[in-house]
Amino acid sequence: MTFQDIFKSSFLDNVTSINLLDMTLALILAFGIGMCIFFVYKKTFSGIIYSSSFGVTLVALTMITTLVILAVTSNVVLSLGMVGALSIVRFRTAIKEPLDIAFLFWSIAVGIVLAAGLIPLAVIGSMAIGAFLLVFVNRKSHVNPYIIVIHCTGQNSERKAAEYIKQQVKRFVIKSKTVQKGAVEINAEIRLKNDNTEFINTLADMEGVEHAVLVSYNGDYMG
Repeated sequence: MTFQDIFKSSFLDNVTSINLLDMTLALILAFGIGMCIFFVYKKTFSGIIYSSSFGVTLVALTMITTLVILAVTSNVVLSLGMVGALSIVRFRTAIKEPLDIAFLFWSIAVGIVLAAGLIPLAVIGSMAIGAFLLVFVNRKSHVNPYIIVIHCTGQNSERKAAEYIKQQVKRFVIKSKTVQKGAVEINAEIRLKNDNTEFINTLADMEGVEHAVLVSYNGDYMG
């Protein structure tokens, strides 16, 4: 076999099967929309610790998906091999926030749609998804649940504190109650009427209330 026979395969023929201009345009659009996804993720992040590497991953995932789908659409045999190769990939990183799954699927979907040549669908769809997330995720903070912990010296002070809290908040639900001799501890979930939390100061100054603690609760809520 000569050197010339080696390059008589269909490998070099497949190089010209993908238009260089289309590939460049698809990758540029993938980068641009990926940056928009990164921006929406940054604006809607509500977790404890912000991870900038996850935002970069969203941009890279959009471009990588576009690159893979471009290769798959140019060769049927390659598409079958790609399915087998991707079937052995295992992702070990745990997704802590449920909303992060939506961003991952958004990046993958944009990459697939761009590589398929459906540019208007990718652009308009991303604008609609981004607007939806910005509106519904960045809601006012007073609708979030809070946990209030109250330490009282007796039943009378407990009753007065509970009545005062019900007047100041939109919702008051007792989650737990611990009673000892001369001491009552109440853990309750509340929903604020507005962003004002000054009622905690007044509550702590009430007679029979030793101290009051207000904690923002960002966990899963059922009810």
